[in-house]
Amino acid sequence: MNQKVALVTGSSRGVGKAIAIELAKKGYDIVVNYARSKKAALETAEEIEKLGRKALVVRANVGDVEKIKTMFEKINEEFGRLDVFISNAASGVLRPVMELEETHWDWTMNINSKALLFCAQEAAKLMEDGGKIVSISSLGSIRYLDNYTTVGVSKAAVEALTRYLAVELAPRNIVVNAVSGGAVDTEALKHFPNREELLEDARRNTPAGRMVEIDDLVKSVMFLVSDDSSMIRGQTIIVDGGRSLLV
Repeated sequence: MNQKVALVTGSSRGVGKAIAIELAKKGYDIVVNYARSKKAALETAEEIEKLGRKALVVRANVGDVEKIKTMFEKINEEFGRLDVFISNAASGVLRPVMELEETHWDWTMNINSKALLFCAQEAAKLMEDGGKIVSISSLGSIRYLDNYTTVGVSKAAVEALTRYLAVELAPRNIVVNAVSGGAVDTEALKHFPNREELLEDARRNTPAGRMVEIDDLVKSVMFLVSDDSSMIRGQTIIVDGGRSLLV
């Protein structure tokens, strides 16, 4: 009855999958959420179960509030609780400002920003003994990146919402923070028209001497879900090896 449960949205691959696996290693049962890649989600679940933990696979587009509610109903039916919520699922249309359409804006804001609010509401209802919420952001929230308007603005909203959630959920003993990563060579980055330019910039201009890797983000998330970070609230931890400190 005391087994802890974590939901990681967009956990079929990339950073989300790595976070889910690490949480499983720490003893959490995991809700694996995906939107399109069922095969990858099942593979993630299989890895979790090999670690001796339960894995509930739920397909849900987190940009749709009704789908969110259905997902949390399934979580409640299966586990009856939630201790950690990682808001990782992300999408976006990568185009210059003058080429953006209303559908591009709505799609990106719904999945990247609206999802955090309405998932957090549902998560809080299942966190009767308190819990941790961590959202995943990116440097485009605070600095200009080519073709990144919709995503950058949506991530800025994520960081602002993280602050509001941190204050209003504190009486429930729910700790809310965000992790913002520098350029990481994941499958998601393949959709960037200037991918090679971003990677080369990270290789050459990161003060730490190397690019950020998925494991760097995972370690930061794990710190924020641990008891060691209980007095860190509403903060966005930038994990970029110092790249954002330079012009």
